[in-house]
Amino acid sequence: MITLSAAQFRDALPNGGRLIGLDVGSKTIGTALCDAGWSFASPALLIRRTKFQKDKTALAEIIKAQAVVGLVIGLPINLDGSESPRSQSTRAFAQNLKDMGLPILLQDERWSTVAVTRTLIEQDASRAKRAELVDKMAAAYILQGAIDALVTAQI
Repeated sequence: MITLSAAQFRDALPNGGRLIGLDVGSKTIGTALCDAGWSFASPALLIRRTKFQKDKTALAEIIKAQAVVGLVIGLPINLDGSESPRSQSTRAFAQNLKDMGLPILLQDERWSTVAVTRTLIEQDASRAKRAELVDKMAAAYILQGAIDALVTAQI
């Protein structure tokens, strides 16, 4: 199942469980994980993109090792709410992960990179350090937004 609805995604999940957040770029995939109680998201690994099957295998290893029950993938939407070629690429990526058997939430990621970059600049991180951290921190930002929506949808 692939959905844009946090409520529909939550209904497809068992009670709690770890989620993985993905910031899918053309060169890297930033990952983040949350705790089983959906309280906080933390940056995890950065996967350097190669061939899709290798990328999928790397994700599958993380999912298995961390007992992940659902995927949250950042969906790049234009500021006006329209979709772009990157949106379509992300949707295709999600479709190709569907056979993993886990529910997938496509989460609006419009401001994730900007917010994370601003935070890193405020922390005086060098340009090289920002380049290394931004994708996995963006994945954590995306995942945190999703788990906040999941918790709100339960109330």
